Order: sequence, then C-alpha cells, then structure tokens
Amino acid sequence: MIYLRLIGALALLLTVCVVQANSDVPKSEFGPDDEIGAANRLSPAAVVQAAKLVKTGKTYPLGIETGPDTPAYGPRKFQMTILQLDDGVGKPAGTNQATGNDDMMYTYMGIGSQIDGLGHLGVNHTYYNGVHAKDFVKVTGLTKFSTSNIPPIVCRGILLDMAAYLGEAILPEGTVFNEKEITGAAKAQGVVIQEGDVVLFHTGWMNISESDPKRFMAGEPGLGMGGARFLAKKKIIAVGSDTYGLEAVPFEQEGVFFPVHQEMLTRNGIYLLENMDTRKLAEDEGWEFLFVLGQPRFYGSVQSIINPVAIR
Repeated sequence: MIYLRLIGALALLLTVCVVQANSDVPKSEFGPDDEIGAANRLSPAAVVQAAKLVKTGKTYPLGIETGPDTPAYGPRKFQMTILQLDDGVGKPAGTNQATGNDDMMYTYMGIGSQIDGLGHLGVNHTYYNGVHAKDFVKVTGLTKFSTSNIPPIVCRGILLDMAAYLGEAILPEGTVFNEKEITGAAKAQGVVIQEGDVVLFHTGWMNISESDPKRFMAGEPGLGMGGARFLAKKKIIAVGSDTYGLEAVPFEQEGVFFPVHQEMLTRNGIYLLENMDTRKLAEDEGWEFLFVLGQPRFYGSVQSIINPVAIR
C-alpha cells in the first residue's frame, strides 16, 4: 500500500511539474486555431501607410549571400550541385541549339539570413498557442506553423543602431540591450516603435562573420529578456539583428537556453529575423523604411532562408 502511494505521489509530482513548465505558454489572442501569430497585425492600411516612407526609392538587401562557407549553427550546412544538362557535353536541342543548366541544393533552412517560424522553439515540447509537438511535428514537415503559411510581411520597419548608441563600432559578445537601451537608442534617432512594426538592431557583429567566423558563432551581443518583453508589449510583428541568434550569448542567466526565442516565438508569436545585413542601412542612417519580405513557401518548413528588402 505504501509503495502504491509513493508511485501515485510521484506521478502527481511529475504531472504538476509538466503543468508548471507549460503554464507560461498562453493561448493566442487571435483565437484557438491561430497559426500565424503577430502576422495577424498586417493590414492593407498599414502597407499604404508604410509605403509613404519611400522618398528616394533606394533599396537595401538585408540578406547575406549564403554558401558552403557561411557561418552556421552546427550541424547546419549548405551544399550546391550544378547539373549540366547539355552544357558543353551533349548535343544542343533544336535548330536554335538550346543548352542549359539546373541546380540541386542540399541545405538546412536555418542558415544564413533566415526567419524563425513559430514551430522553431517551444517550452517543454509545447509551442505557440499551447500546441504540443505531438500534434504538429512530423518527419515530413510541420502540419502547423509552417513558414509557408506566413503572409507577405510588408510594413513599417525601423533600425536601431545599438552599436552607435553604446559607443562601439562592434558590440562585444554578451552585450545585452533591454528596455532602457532600446528606448534610449530610439529617442536618440528620433523614432518611435509602433504596433505592427518590424524592428531591426544593428550591432556591428556581422563584420565578425567575415574576419573571424569562429568567433562570430561563439557568442554575440543581443536582445535581453527585458527588451523582449518590452517589444512584445509594443505588439510588433518581427524582430531581427545582424547576429546569428538575435539574443545575447552568453545568455543573461546561466543555464537558461535561448529564452528570448521562447519569449518572442512561443509566448507572443513574434517572428525572429537572423543574420540581417544592416550595415549599409546603418551607414545611411536609414532608421525608418518600408520593409518587404515574401519568404519561400516550402511546405512544412520550420525556418527559411530569406532576403528581406528595406526601401527608403
């Protein structure tokens, strides 16, 4: 009898632990069936308003070139194979002597410039809108939260130059910016974070990817938990940076693994944009712009390689 009581008590304890671990994964404000999170804040009216920010027509590609030497979070890698159909070896087709090439790419989606979808990171196997992994994670692809379902993200974008605000050309790894630093940088640049924005941070860290790729992946400056909660309250659509993982590494709290990812993706449905090349935009002081992203629509994808465009 005592043995059975102990077993029962242990089972209850485990149940309580699981409930506590998942208790901070709220249901979506957009309803029980919501799969796109903060993208619900996109609207035609917001597009029209953001388009008014275009004054010069200058465009800025925010995606980096992705290839086999791109620094990536292990074991991610990239491989391209060119399939020469008739080029140089076979007989040209038709009287017009048509020749050509095709390509085959083997790659992780989370390499180079990328968007993290809502199925990327969870809390104890529970993801955005309280959905458990067993209900949507399949080997053949996600059945919910695929990045292919994200509508085109066209809205106002703002860039906060955290490197300039904190007085560094390149912020050191582990440098954390939270609400105080974010609001300070925004005030210094004369911009106000609004609902429905995409917020990007410039830290200078992208330069490390070219000069010292091992150091680039070993740590990074970035967003802290206080800053993440502040941005979530602002009801933004996405947040990104010129770093591989957005948040500060080493993490603010020892033993806590990518907590900002959980705060933004899992609890608030806010998308993450990583490895954004903000250098030219920062150089031109492009603090406010039209942000345009139409990500590839790969079925079931957790993440996706992207090249957003800022237009001023």
